[in-house]
Amino acid sequence: MIGRPRTRLSRVLDDLGGVLLEPVAGVRRRGARLDHVVIHDPLDTAPGQGPDATAPDPLGTGVAHAVVLCVGVRAPDDLVRLLRAYGGRDATALVVRQPVEATPEVVRAAEASGVALLGLAAGASWAQLAAMLRSVLAEEDLGDASPQTLDGRPAGDLFAVANAVAALLDAPVTIEDRASRVLAFSGRQDEADQPRARTILGRQVPEHFTRRLEANGVFERLYREPGPVYVDPRSQDFEMGMPRVAVAVRAGDEILGSVWAAVPGPLGAERAQSLVDAAKVVALHMLRLRAGADVERRLRADLVSTVLEGGTAAPEALARLGLLGRPLVVLAMGVADPPGVTTPEEDVSRTAGRQRLTDALATHLSTVQPRSAVALLGDVAYGIVPLPGGRPEGVARALRLASAFLERTGRGTRAAAIGIGPPAEDGAGVRRSREDADRALRVLLTAGRGRRVATSEDVHIDALLLELSDLAAARGDRPTAAIARLLDHDARHSSRLVHTLRCWLDAFGDVPAAAERAHVHPNTFRYRLRRLAEVAGLDLTDPDQRFAAMLQLRLLPAPEGTPEA
Repeated sequence: MIGRPRTRLSRVLDDLGGVLLEPVAGVRRRGARLDHVVIHDPLDTAPGQGPDATAPDPLGTGVAHAVVLCVGVRAPDDLVRLLRAYGGRDATALVVRQPVEATPEVVRAAEASGVALLGLAAGASWAQLAAMLRSVLAEEDLGDASPQTLDGRPAGDLFAVANAVAALLDAPVTIEDRASRVLAFSGRQDEADQPRARTILGRQVPEHFTRRLEANGVFERLYREPGPVYVDPRSQDFEMGMPRVAVAVRAGDEILGSVWAAVPGPLGAERAQSLVDAAKVVALHMLRLRAGADVERRLRADLVSTVLEGGTAAPEALARLGLLGRPLVVLAMGVADPPGVTTPEEDVSRTAGRQRLTDALATHLSTVQPRSAVALLGDVAYGIVPLPGGRPEGVARALRLASAFLERTGRGTRAAAIGIGPPAEDGAGVRRSREDADRALRVLLTAGRGRRVATSEDVHIDALLLELSDLAAARGDRPTAAIARLLDHDARHSSRLVHTLRCWLDAFGDVPAAAERAHVHPNTFRYRLRRLAEVAGLDLTDPDQRFAAMLQLRLLPAPEGTPEA
């Protein structure tokens, strides 16, 4: 990483220590530089796992000045090996899940390597830790990196603001958005109660907590009153160890979020006014963050769009994204729209939902595969992902990344799908990868048959059929010959001969199976099969006639009003 450091290890320990992270060994170099987050995958060829500690870097990005999240690593021998290996690559810190067995060998390896060993608290997820670490990193990848301050603190640095407010109130503080998601928190959270600890670990106020606060009118008071709101545990009908005092964060009439402090009792007039004044500073920082995020999002979208177009400007855009000269693959993520006409309000909500899903994909990819670039272009979110290793291994990794994202994001992405293009080596290759990813995505959204992730090779035939259907529709083609005669017969007699033919073709001529599909007795099905052959003049023993009928049924739309067509 060239240039000034993003942050220092001391900043991470000050902001996330005490609740999420606990120093275990080798933390004397608190001023060590920290630039990015890397996830150690024991299944990949990682430092120290080969015959020596100089095995190829699986991420292809280097681990110098990184905090390495060692998921699934706990044995002391493994810790010693990884501390030595990553120390040889100038990593700053390793994080492992608590409890950690800090044997003398582990402590000596941490001290000798200069790599701090940190423990992640039980109950905290790796994804939450990675997101928080990224939010602590002060320098943006894109945009103006010049120092700017608000009220004497780096613009948008909510963790610094939270610590300042905590010092004013002499109480641990969280800064939350309208959805009660924790944007930042101060130190000294160990002085609060168990619900606050669960809030910090989950980076979200527990749902039952917010439901009861809402039912008890706390949020209504919070958003209505201009000053602090005191919440006495004795007035609430749920577990709440310490009192809370909260104030809304406003920008004009808009509620941006709130500041919450765990306090021993009501605030005095002076500290209450300090909290009101602090909320105004928090609002400026939150607006700065939102504006900066919007600017960075637009800039990144422009760069990603330029790369995907594959023109003469693509190499420069790749260089600005830090992807020039790397093997890449394009991911295309879309969401199936519900049928029917939507209102303008529903359109706005749908667009916002796509942007949230895009932001989630960006966080997932950049955490697992650094330097990935993600942007929402129209209704599709595109990810340009650097590939470590060879082509087969790279594509397999892209499949794992896409599948893991859709699985981890859960019910909110049930209608989402991700198409994956082939590997690319340059701008023109990226454009082709995008085109193939689009084809795969279209198949998944229109004829995916339950699949949610696929490469362009996986759905090649389905994509060809869709393109043939587009060509037929553009020319206005309609069914002809045997299929036209069957459609006409069904329309005039309200029969189901076309449906019978579909079932028979789909069952590869297996009459019992086809009859089951049609929900009729096999003898009835055989009669209909003979009848449709007579009406259509179709020889079902001729493979060419069968193929022609199957292709027309698949590609050509039936006239409106035709039953079971």
